[in-house]
Amino acid sequence: MKAVGYQQSLPATDANALVDIELPEPQAAGHDILVKVAAVSVNPVDTKIRKRVSAEPGQYKVLGWDAAGEVVAVGDEVSLFKLGDKVYYAGSLTRPGSNSESQLVDERLVALMPANLSFAQAAALPLTAITAWELLFDRLEIQQASLKHPHPVLLITGAGGGVGSILVQLARQLTTATIIGTASRPETKQWVSELGAHYVLDHSQPLLPQLKALDLSCVSHVASLTHTEQHYAELVQLLAPQGKLALIDDPAGGIDIMPLKQKSISLHWEFMFTRAMFTTPDMIAQHQLLTDLSRLIQQGQVKTTLKQTPGKINAANLRQAHQLLESGKAIGKLVLEGW
Repeated sequence: MKAVGYQQSLPATDANALVDIELPEPQAAGHDILVKVAAVSVNPVDTKIRKRVSAEPGQYKVLGWDAAGEVVAVGDEVSLFKLGDKVYYAGSLTRPGSNSESQLVDERLVALMPANLSFAQAAALPLTAITAWELLFDRLEIQQASLKHPHPVLLITGAGGGVGSILVQLARQLTTATIIGTASRPETKQWVSELGAHYVLDHSQPLLPQLKALDLSCVSHVASLTHTEQHYAELVQLLAPQGKLALIDDPAGGIDIMPLKQKSISLHWEFMFTRAMFTTPDMIAQHQLLTDLSRLIQQGQVKTTLKQTPGKINAANLRQAHQLLESGKAIGKLVLEGW
């Protein structure tokens, strides 16, 4: 089968950073389903792993953790899917990725894709939607009203990216939170506003004066999606006592948690691969939340975050997609479709 992989960690501009290869067709067993991959999206995790992790000697590493396609084989323990089902999923970091014509994935991480979306539109969603859903409901617990935060105010830094684009929608549709997104470019600010943010701030400028101008001097919840180290001191300052801070990025140089103590601010990491990596007892929660997302999309409450489709799934197009993501100028999601 066709696939795209690499052997050495190289810059995305290098022709050998990602190459077209041929691999054996995998066989489904146990809880695995075999999916004929129709479309894949590209995420920052792809670029991070390409830059940091080389393949085993003599082997190729296949990236890709967002896909939509058709079930073509099922393992003997599979109960959720049948041949011909159209599905979408993000898979597991511990297994070969979706940049291949066929991929094995545990059924508990998969859901039927929204019937009103194309493969490309569906492939834009799984990784970022799982991240946003888990961050919003499992980490920040923002859907649970409390005496401390009866009217949640949620600040989302980097709201125009892949995770932010779906997080804004979920928060607007499923919670009563006041949503404040951050963006810096006019087109990104417009995108975030269209997705449902009540307010959009410019994260290239100090945030606290902009909040005070809106009579919002502090917020109860922060989802820091990118460049946490640049905003951290100000985020601690603007968070309310007993507030919650959740992040998904890898802050350069780490962060000092001591400033959180005086306000009793809680810190939460969100890593959507945790359930798959550790085969947690609640791993099927990702099947369930993607199923709920399909329903929301089919009801018109949430829309795909697909913004660009630069071509078919091949090494050259994937290298270009990696370069765009690394530039920090991508809006929404990049999806490649077909082989």
